[in-house]
Amino acid sequence: MLLAFSRSRRALGGLAVLALIATACSGSGSTPTPPPATPTPAATTEATAAPSPTAAPITCGTAPVELNAYFETGFDIPFKLSEEFTKQFPNVTWKISQDQFTNLTNATPRLLASDTPPDIIRLPTMVSLVKDGLLKNLDGYVTAFGWDKWPASQLLQNRVAADGTRGSGSLYAAGLNYSMTGVFYNKKLATQIGMTTPPATVADFEALLAKAKTAGLQPIMAWNASASGGGLAFPLQNLMAAYGPTQPINDWIFQAKGATIDTPNNLTAAQHLEQWVKAGYFPKDVNAIEYTAANSRFGKGEGVFMFNGDWQNAVYDKDQPGNVGFFAFPSATAGGKLAAMSAPLTYGIATKAKNADCAAFFLNWVATNATARQINVAIGGSNPGGPSDLPVPPAAAGSVTNDTLAGGAQVAKDSGGMDFIANATGSIFAQGWTPELQKMVGGKQTADGLLKAVQAEYVKELAQ
Repeated sequence: MLLAFSRSRRALGGLAVLALIATACSGSGSTPTPPPATPTPAATTEATAAPSPTAAPITCGTAPVELNAYFETGFDIPFKLSEEFTKQFPNVTWKISQDQFTNLTNATPRLLASDTPPDIIRLPTMVSLVKDGLLKNLDGYVTAFGWDKWPASQLLQNRVAADGTRGSGSLYAAGLNYSMTGVFYNKKLATQIGMTTPPATVADFEALLAKAKTAGLQPIMAWNASASGGGLAFPLQNLMAAYGPTQPINDWIFQAKGATIDTPNNLTAAQHLEQWVKAGYFPKDVNAIEYTAANSRFGKGEGVFMFNGDWQNAVYDKDQPGNVGFFAFPSATAGGKLAAMSAPLTYGIATKAKNADCAAFFLNWVATNATARQINVAIGGSNPGGPSDLPVPPAAAGSVTNDTLAGGAQVAKDSGGMDFIANATGSIFAQGWTPELQKMVGGKQTADGLLKAVQAEYVKELAQ
């Protein structure tokens, strides 16, 4: 069931009480119309609909506006940003629906094609949505807001070329922030197993996992339930980057011609993950654990390590003040370059959005407004991006955010940023990674079989 709620404020008045609904299940709660029968090629989709640089400044105006938004369950940052936005622009209220990432992969095309599509929506993937003419081309906003003056790497992952590949071409989405993933750890438990500094190699990390298991501790807290998507994809992708270059991984995610996930380096990575499963480094019930439950259990002290992203920083700081640290996953060799999933929390605007300009104004505000940038650091734990001459707001002393920002800086220095392997196609997470990783946990899939099965699903989806 899709959980939806409205945020209504009195014009020029105070905030109403916000009721946050913590969980959601299934797909869409509405009855949207099917996608267009004749897809619109990416090269022509909405290319002239966005404003020209000579148009009047783009704002939300002063008349009442209700932004129809669709957020991902489990992330506080878009809700906190929307609250602050209405504080600053009281004429704008929000009608917000939310759902889990896996459900969004299936529901998004139908939502965008409906008669009342979201003005702004969390995007699990992009290429097929662009191909079908469901996402608004943002090139006009790039010029109007000066996004072309921002570091090009911020926009790269959200560009789609005319041939359907990502990484170049027109812009179809923007990030609410630029997240960093890696390994969180419980400082007290890490000390118990002799960890005084972050591991320098994969072998060092695996030695710590073995010590944790011997000490009767849960080595890694994780989630892998279908509703939240296969969380074991996080350590798997980190292992892929430790044993091989990141470019082939990004090529596969961006749908470059001839790209494959089934490579010798990735096989080595998947074999390590399979060994971790067999060694009992993940909870026995990991296939039944959802994202929120895994974080709750880690917050209560269960698990020495947890693979996750900096969006969870504020919660970890609240659950275990001063006791959670973070490091970027190490290389296979000492002194090797660090890599990590480092990507924008991507949101797009429907082609038929009623309030497209206001939605775009919100996306620009998120990256440029001082208070919004502070919220991104304090609540999202992430680099807010935006213009390179704007400073990153400081994090609170003792916050794990200091570790994630430092890790992100090192990954950026090593040019080790990757998109998430779950974003390669519209259904690859739900139909490929999640079920195959669950089979591996259940002893019904091997490392080699995992990669081959996911690649077969990838090829099938690209052919549709």
